[in-house]
Amino acid sequence: MTSSRYHVRQSDVKPYSPANHVGTQNYRMIGAETVGAKQLEMLIGEVEQGKGALPHAHPGIEQVCYLLEGRAQVEVAGEAFELAPGEACFFPPDAPHVFTVTSERARVMVIYAPPYEENPARRVTHG
Repeated sequence: MTSSRYHVRQSDVKPYSPANHVGTQNYRMIGAETVGAKQLEMLIGEVEQGKGALPHAHPGIEQVCYLLEGRAQVEVAGEAFELAPGEACFFPPDAPHVFTVTSERARVMVIYAPPYEENPARRVTHG
């Protein structure tokens, strides 16, 4: 465990399987429960090949994905593209999006503002 209330190690965070995702383990690194963040949330997702986020949107929440490792096929608001390590994508509030890993596995940093917190009221499924 870290000694600072503002320093977080992934190894100290309990993983969870996010709703509307398959083959995914998320680690909420920055949030209300880890550092007291109120305006944003940052997590690390570890995703298996061919898995990821099923079609959904987040009402009133902006989302950023920054790919650390692996490759993914992304679709947002009808626009599709491939994401490689060192690249980021943006999901506007209310925009339907899908994220599917095309490599053996992937690690992705995800930022939500305001925080999503796995609140079912903050997700609308599509498809």
